[in-house]
Amino acid sequence: MSKKHTFQTEINQLLDLMIHSLYSNKEIFLRELISNASDALDKLNYLTLTDERLKDMKFEPYIELSFDEKKKTLIIEDNGIGMNEEELISNLGTIAKSGTKSFLSSLSGDKKKDSALIGQFGVGFYSVFMVSDKVIVQSKKAGEDKAYAWMSDGKGEYEISVCKRETQGTQITIYLKDEDSSFASRWEIENIVKKYSEHIPFPIYLNYTDTKFEGEGDNKKEIKEEKKEQINTAKAIWKMNKNELKDEDYKEFYKSFAHDNTEPMKWIHTKTEGTLEYSTLFFIPQVAPFDLYRVDYKSGVKLYVKRVFITDDDKELLPQYLRFIRGVIDSEDLPLNVSREILQQNKILVNIRAASVKKILGEIENIAKDKEAYEKFYVQFGKVLKEGLYSDYENKEKILNLLRFATSKGEQNISLKEYKEKMPKDQKSIYYMIGQNLELLKAAPVLEKYHQKGYEVLLMADEVDGFVIPSVNEYDKIPLKEASASETLKELGEEMIAPEIQKSFENLIAVFKEALGDEVKDIILSVSLTSPVALVGDEQNAMMANLMRQMGQEPPAQKKTMELSSNHPILQKLKDTQDKELLIDTAYLLYASAKLLESGSVENAKEFSNLLNKTILKTL
Repeated sequence: MSKKHTFQTEINQLLDLMIHSLYSNKEIFLRELISNASDALDKLNYLTLTDERLKDMKFEPYIELSFDEKKKTLIIEDNGIGMNEEELISNLGTIAKSGTKSFLSSLSGDKKKDSALIGQFGVGFYSVFMVSDKVIVQSKKAGEDKAYAWMSDGKGEYEISVCKRETQGTQITIYLKDEDSSFASRWEIENIVKKYSEHIPFPIYLNYTDTKFEGEGDNKKEIKEEKKEQINTAKAIWKMNKNELKDEDYKEFYKSFAHDNTEPMKWIHTKTEGTLEYSTLFFIPQVAPFDLYRVDYKSGVKLYVKRVFITDDDKELLPQYLRFIRGVIDSEDLPLNVSREILQQNKILVNIRAASVKKILGEIENIAKDKEAYEKFYVQFGKVLKEGLYSDYENKEKILNLLRFATSKGEQNISLKEYKEKMPKDQKSIYYMIGQNLELLKAAPVLEKYHQKGYEVLLMADEVDGFVIPSVNEYDKIPLKEASASETLKELGEEMIAPEIQKSFENLIAVFKEALGDEVKDIILSVSLTSPVALVGDEQNAMMANLMRQMGQEPPAQKKTMELSSNHPILQKLKDTQDKELLIDTAYLLYASAKLLESGSVENAKEFSNLLNKTILKTL
C-alpha cells in the first residue's frame, strides 16, 4: 500500500522552476544522478571496511545505465548504501540539507546562469524533472531487509510504497518527456558520461542492444546481441600522474565533482612520497560558493584513505579562510576507521594540511602576477582571505602580501608592497582607515592632514577589516597605524597654533564644549583641516566589541576629539558671533555632519533635521 506525501513549499517552487524555466542545459540531470550514485558507493565502501555488521558484505561497486528507446525510459542503478523510507522522505521530499532556500534566493532570472547553480546548491536530483513526466526511485538500505519505492510526477506530491529489490542500492527509472526522448540513446548517454563523469572513481556500465546483420540478399538476418560496456575510465584522477592528464580532464572532473558548470580558475595537483604518502587535488573556483559567508557552510574538500571515501563534512581539512577551495585529500597513512575526533588532532593530517595551505597560497601568489586575473579572484575571495590574518599566524606574511586595498589617492587594488615602495622618505608608518563604506572613507576630513603631507592612506570598508586589521602591527618592519587615532596624528607633526589665534577661539570652544557635553572627549583647534571639523581619536577595539555583542552586551560608545579648523570661513565667522543659541545649534549641526561623514548616519535624524531647518530659517 502506498502513502501519499506533499512536497515542502520550497521543493514545489524548485520543481516548478525545473520543469518550466531552467531549460538551458538539460543534460546535467544525468551528471547529477551519476554523482549522487558515486557518493552512495563512497559511503558504502567506507562502511564495508569499518562497520562490523557490513564487513562480510561482498562489495563490487558499479553504476549501471539502461535505456529503452521505444518506451522512452532511462534507468540509473547503483549498489551503494541505499535509502530507507525515512531517508527517501528527508532526501527527496523535504528541504533537509539541500540548500533549496539559498538556491531560490540566488536565482537571477537568467535561465542559463540559474541552471548552472543547480548542482552547487545540492538540489541536483530535482533536475531530473526537467526531462521527465514521471520518476520512480527504488531503494534498499545496506544492512536492512525492506526496500521502498518513491514515485512522483513532480507536480506537488510523491508516493512511497514497499517494493522488491534483492540487493542494496538505488535504481532510478525516468519516464522521459516526448521532446527529451533523445536521452534514451546509446550515443547521447556515452557523450554525457564522457563529458561529465569520465573520472567518477567507480565503473559506469551501459547496457544496450547491438544489432548486426549476417548474410546477403534473402538470407540476410538481423541479429540482436545484449551488451554491457564500461564507458568511463573509473580512475581516481588525483592518483594519476600529471603527465597522463590534459587540462580538459581536470576541468571536466571539477565540473562533476563541484557540481559547477563553469571551469575552475586554477588547480593544484600534488603527489607526495616519502615519510608521508598522499595525493591532493585542489581547485580554485571562478565564482564564490553560495554559502561562503554562512556559518553552516559545507566543506568543499573530501578526505579519502587509500581511495576509500572517509568524509566530506570535516571543516578542519583546510583552514576556514580557504573554505572556497574544492578538492580531494587522499592519504596512504591514515587508518580507515579514523574517527572525527581523531581526525582533528591527527599529526598526519596536520602535516598534510600545513603543506596544502602553502601550495594553495603559492598558487594564489601566481595568480596575483596577472593583475587582471587577480582582480577577478579578489572580488570573489578577497574578504575571506583576510580572515587568515587572525587565524593563521604561520602564513600571516604571505596573506598580507595577497591583500589589496583602495587608497585616499584613488588607487583601487594596491598591495602593501606597492604602498611601501611609493612611501615618501619622511613617512614613518603605513596609515589606514576602517569604515562602513569607501565613499564615506574618501570624504573623511582627517584625510586632509595626510594629503598635505603627500601621504597615502589605505581605505578599508569590508566588515571583516575592523576585526582583523588591528591585529596586524606591522608589515615588512613598518608599523601599521589607524590614521584618525590621536597618537598617529601626533606623528604628522601638526603646526603649532599661534597663541593669539588660540585666544580668539576660546569663547567659541567653551560654547561648543557646553553644547556637546559628554558627546566628545575634547574640542581643539587645527591648522591643517580644510573641512570645518573632524572627529579624531582611537578606534574601538573591534575584536573586544565583537565579543561583547556575542555575549549580548552592547559595547560602550567611544568618545572622540572634535577638531575645529582655525582657517575655515564658517569657524572664522562663528568665533565673532554673539548669538549663543545659534552657536549651540551650529555646534550640534557640525558635530552631526562629522558623524554623518564617519558612519553614514546620525543618531537622532529628526532632531538634526529640525535644527537644520531652524538654522536655515534664521539665516534667511
